[in-house]
Amino acid sequence: MESVAKTKNISIDIQIEDKQYVYADMNMLETIFRNLLANAIKFTRNNGKIVLSVRKERSLTIFSVQDSGIGIAPRKIENLFKIDEKHTTLGTNQEIGTGLGLLLCKDFIEKHGGEIWVKSQIGKGSDFEFSIPDHSLA
Repeated sequence: MESVAKTKNISIDIQIEDKQYVYADMNMLETIFRNLLANAIKFTRNNGKIVLSVRKERSLTIFSVQDSGIGIAPRKIENLFKIDEKHTTLGTNQEIGTGLGLLLCKDFIEKHGGEIWVKSQIGKGSDFEFSIPDHSLA
């Protein structure tokens, strides 16, 4: 995704400490991040910024993909993760999407016992966060 971000001069700041562990399917986790990062790039204007971070809360690992993009209207947020709602929006460079990436993310996250949510402000950006419960490797 780095080359796509570079075409829009978007910086990606990774605020993840080394040696962070979560018990999860690596392929699913990579797909979740790829989809969320692709959306962040799509909806961030040229010269914007994206921040990837991870934090621990109680028995959860919380992942965040935050952008300085165009934001999402509250009425659209309600339907983002519903399969029966069409919510395709053109990106800042007229990129086209199907809206299926977020549904796939939701499905993969729920298969791990987690949740996904978004905080957003029009004109200021969005912060997609998702949780994966901590599981013992024993």
